[in-house]
Amino acid sequence: MQTNTRDRIVVAAARLLQRQGYVGTGIKQIAQEAQATLGSVYHFFPDGKEAVAVAAIKHSGQEFATLLQKALDSEEDPAEAVHACARQLARELRESDWLDGCPVTAAALETLGTGSEIQQVCADALHGWEQLVSDKLLRCGFPAQSARELATTVISALEGAEVTAQVARDEEALQAVGRQLARLVRSYEVPPAGLARI
Repeated sequence: MQTNTRDRIVVAAARLLQRQGYVGTGIKQIAQEAQATLGSVYHFFPDGKEAVAVAAIKHSGQEFATLLQKALDSEEDPAEAVHACARQLARELRESDWLDGCPVTAAALETLGTGSEIQQVCADALHGWEQLVSDKLLRCGFPAQSARELATTVISALEGAEVTAQVARDEEALQAVGRQLARLVRSYEVPPAGLARI
């Protein structure tokens, strides 16, 4: 029962942060959305709103990582896998009526320069997503440095395109970025998988 209440609080906070940011989300609203008492929120998160936000961003970051991994695994070819990520993000954003963008962007931008734990968990989420892309490229025979730099490029481009698509209420930015990232990945000369380890 306790775990269920805590989970409801974290999930509710994650959705609110994703849609209205850290500054725009209040602790009372989190409690209301979670169908929990304010006392319950402070029971599980005695340090208040920032502690709830940290747990919520970790939850959202993992949710997004799962979505990203599924998209990457859906295609054997790395270029097609990256393109699949963009298509999946476009689909998710469209189905949310353009409300559910990147789960860390708003909180990250609102807490820049504060040195808060929120900044750290946002950075950890981004690095984790980059690692998933890098791992996919490494498995496909890309050299380590190229895999790292491409992964940073992929996540940065997808993040920017997602914000653009959300603002414009049009998925074309994500679709275009997906096509161009696939072209970029294909531009690398990588030995066939069977020869990569020889």
